[in-house]
Amino acid sequence: MAEGDAGSDQRQNEEIEAMAAIYGEEWCVIDDCAKIFCIRISDDIDDPKWTLCLQVMLPDEYPGTAPPIYQLNAPWLKGQERADLSNSLEEIYIQNIGESILYLWVEKIRDVLIQKSQMTEPGPDVKKKTEEEDVECEDDLILACQPETPAKALDFGISENRAEIEELPPIDHGIPITDRRSTFQAHLAPVVCPKQVKMVLAKLYENKKIASATHNIYAYRIYCEDKQTFLQDCEDDGETAAGGRLLHLMEILNVRNVMVVVSRWYGGILLGPDRFKHINNCARNILVERNYTNSPEESSKALGKNKKVRKDKKRSEH
Repeated sequence: MAEGDAGSDQRQNEEIEAMAAIYGEEWCVIDDCAKIFCIRISDDIDDPKWTLCLQVMLPDEYPGTAPPIYQLNAPWLKGQERADLSNSLEEIYIQNIGESILYLWVEKIRDVLIQKSQMTEPGPDVKKKTEEEDVECEDDLILACQPETPAKALDFGISENRAEIEELPPIDHGIPITDRRSTFQAHLAPVVCPKQVKMVLAKLYENKKIASATHNIYAYRIYCEDKQTFLQDCEDDGETAAGGRLLHLMEILNVRNVMVVVSRWYGGILLGPDRFKHINNCARNILVERNYTNSPEESSKALGKNKKVRKDKKRSEH
């Protein structure tokens, strides 16, 4: 495999893992080898009125030089409405060539469905049939994680003020996930400078249980207002590539001024790729609970404008 292909493959895998962590039951693998996936998107998870299935196939050249091959499936989507939505997706691709865009596509479609549900027209007749088989209790869990006012989080780190930079930020601890005797737990803190990152890590390591974890994987993103760039970095702590995957999830969710540490206590049974799924799920859950996830419009704008990122240090060698 050529070096470029290997890079595309890794970026695709990171995006797939992040999408699975973000969308849970809405994300479905059709064919893993052929990289074909389906995302069920609705205007409201709790009481869906309009639902659409986006099927995508990721070609080898994506995200570098080619877009995903996609199909929009909904019995009510016809004519001009279908053309308009297709044009919107293609416009997002053109604005973000070389970037991972599945999250932006999904949230653009969700925006369209929400706008449609706010208009006076009734939902499609087929709604009941399409939705009943999919609405499970797990969707309630996903819904419970959604913040009521997601945009509030944007001011969180900035409002701390530079005067308080020397202070240890508050640290939150997420609900642990246990699988085959391995336990994963996320810890989150607002940070506005690398010094605070070190302070948070030092504080966490004072806890004997956290210090004894097999791995403490972390990633952080700090928005530099003056340069309009992100200062970001990650650490695997022995779990190869886990820090990069965690940082990729944070980039897709477009969080800022925050660090997430995921502790893993190994239970003696190898989990394979599932361990990355648990690391990302832990991180996503705590970011959503603490209102760090932006609204889709803000994510889209930010991804379009803030592509400049500088690294605080070299990523650790695996």
